[in-house]
Amino acid sequence: MRYREFGRTGWQVSEVSFGAWAIGSAWGPVDDRESLAAMHTALDNGVNLIDTADVYGDGHSERLIARLLKERSERVYVATKAGRRLSPHTADGYNKENLTRFVERSLKNLEVETLDLVQLHCPPTEVYYRPEVFGALDDLVAEGKIRYYGVSVEKVEEALKAIEYENVVSVQIIFNMLRHRPAELFFPEAKKRKVAILARVPLASGLLTGKMSAATTFPEDDHRHFNRYGEAFDRGETFSGVDFETGLEFVEQLKPLVPEGATMAQLALRWILMFDAVTCTIPGAKNPKQAEDNVRAADLPPLTDEQMAKVRELYDRYIREQVHHRW
Repeated sequence: MRYREFGRTGWQVSEVSFGAWAIGSAWGPVDDRESLAAMHTALDNGVNLIDTADVYGDGHSERLIARLLKERSERVYVATKAGRRLSPHTADGYNKENLTRFVERSLKNLEVETLDLVQLHCPPTEVYYRPEVFGALDDLVAEGKIRYYGVSVEKVEEALKAIEYENVVSVQIIFNMLRHRPAELFFPEAKKRKVAILARVPLASGLLTGKMSAATTFPEDDHRHFNRYGEAFDRGETFSGVDFETGLEFVEQLKPLVPEGATMAQLALRWILMFDAVTCTIPGAKNPKQAEDNVRAADLPPLTDEQMAKVRELYDRYIREQVHHRW
């Protein structure tokens, strides 16, 4: 495992880290024993950052991580998120009172005295134009309830606005083979400001594993079933906003690029790591094998210029028109 500097925090974090949405909810059935085993396997292989949120299983993901931390002695950074508990989910809800309540609940779930990193959880765009929201987060830092804060965004424009606030140390954004736009303008700006970047949805909801087909079905409690067209939350969260059939064709065209002995998923993760502005990518895993396979992506040699050019060519041919202008 290799480690990268996490913005201005002084942390060195594993370039392949662990995303804990799947072990909480909305990804079909999960088994807590398998979930814990997956996280242990990740840590055994050098992972030292876990990303979660207070709404993943209504706090279940955070509570599982608390169990994990009791069983480990090494330093593990935990990034959580706040804001999506709001109902309705409006900009006005992002105030000091609510953010304090959410943070205190996460402190209880994770059984810690201070949260390492709290990220605003894809708030409405208007929130990024309200300095008082970030002032409230500054207060929570001063009170010792959080060490650092960042944002998780849907759109490049939101990311660019967020990093204008000097104490935003990180941005989590969808970046994968189906989502190239963040690299164009946002990445250089983030590097200039020493802002950490967490590349989320790195496998496009599993589409980039190469294991799906037109016959693939999903359980009713899986967002790939109920949010295909943005019925429950932003469409971009499911298959990165790409039409499922189009995505399948794109993946078929990518398969000849997979190195011998590697998997399509590992190629997709290694592609993300080719961008030095990225601090870490956070694939999910529901069992130890998935966790180990994800970590192995860091061991692949760098992709060649020809491989990178081919990915861009396929993106331009199949994907750009659907997603590039939207997020």
